[in-house]
Amino acid sequence: MGTERPDDNAEPSFDRDVAAVLRALVSGEVVTYGEVAAEAGFPGAARAVGRLLATSGGEHCWWRVVNASGRLVPGHEAEHARRLTAEGVAVVGGRVRMGRRR
Repeated sequence: MGTERPDDNAEPSFDRDVAAVLRALVSGEVVTYGEVAAEAGFPGAARAVGRLLATSGGEHCWWRVVNASGRLVPGHEAEHARRLTAEGVAVVGGRVRMGRRR
């Protein structure tokens, strides 16, 4: 009837757009959940970015994303710090110094 049905297997726009932002991050670049959400076109959706990363099974570069104060992921601080340090990011007291390095 002139109405197209979306592909049932299509990735939701939010997931697709956030994934594109995450794929564009380079080694040593650290951003906040809010920056990812805004760049993907969903300002204010920082928690949704965190949820996506937490449920993606490591598909995305979750270690390059921190909260607005630079805090590492609770419960995963050691792994988070290890990955960031390997990319040349300084981690002090469970936090990174924020400042986009793009």
